[in-house]
Formats: sequence, structure tokens, C-alpha cells
Amino acid sequence: MDANRQCCCDEFDEDQWARIDAVIAAHHDKPGALIPVLEEVQAITGYLPEAVQRHVAAGLSLPVSHVFGVVTFYSFFTMKPRGKHQIRVCLGTACHVRGAQRNIRQLGKALDLEPGECTDDRQFGLEVVRCLGACGLAPVLLVDKDVYKQVKQSQLHNILEGYQDAADTEE
Repeated sequence: MDANRQCCCDEFDEDQWARIDAVIAAHHDKPGALIPVLEEVQAITGYLPEAVQRHVAAGLSLPVSHVFGVVTFYSFFTMKPRGKHQIRVCLGTACHVRGAQRNIRQLGKALDLEPGECTDDRQFGLEVVRCLGACGLAPVLLVDKDVYKQVKQSQLHNILEGYQDAADTEE
């Protein structure tokens, strides 16, 4: 096994590593390739743990510190696993005043997780965002790209159930 693949990354199979290597090879000689490579690799793995960052750095002949700096600077990269379905709850002023915090607690209880985590089966991730720019619809939450407006705690079970059913039929 490649020395850069140590640690948590035995969770990635040989096919995923081969796809990562193909992405690196396709961009190796291109200037400014790091961000596109990281985007493609994160699409393959779901996140960018240290071992994957080291592998990308070695493949692109870059210092690991440079890769780490880019991963930690841009919010669309993550070093933690995310759920297949990302739930984003707005905690901007209007949403907060209209009960978003209660929705976060209810979602956390229903999914047994805290904001910033994902479920053990990686079906759902929960994030808190500061503003979704939809204050007139508060409290707002997003599941993937679907917007839910004026969400009440009583609606959360049905919202989650719709995505769980979709997850069950895809497997």
C-alpha cells in the first residue's frame, strides 16, 4: 500500500484510489490544478482526510502544507465525512427568532448527531449556516438543494422520511 494511504483511508477501496490517481494524472502538468483536483477527489471520497491530502500533494509535487492550506481555506472542502444528504439549517437573525434553534435540536435528536457531524450510515449530515438569504421564509432549511420554508418541528419527520425513502430505494 502507498505510504500516503495510511490512517483512516483503508475505508476507500482500490477503485476509489485508482480514480483519485486518474484525476491526479489528468491534471499533473497543469498550472493551478490543485483546486480542480481537490474538487474531483472530494466528489470521489466525500471528504479530504489527511491521507488523501498527502496523496494529492505527492501526486502533484506540492508541499502537504499547501494542500492543507487550500482545503482549510475554502468552505466547500471538508476534512470530515459528510452525509449523502446535507441538511443546512439557517441561524440568521430572522430564522433564529422564528425557531430555527428548536429545529436544530429536533433534527439532532432524530438523527442522533450534532451540527457538523453525519449519521453513522452517512445518509445525513447536519450543518448550521449563518444566512441563506431567505429571511422572509424563516425559519428556512435546505436538504441538498431543496429549500423548505417556515419549517416547524412537526414537519421535520416527514422531510427526513422523504430522503430516507429515496436512500433506501437507491441501494
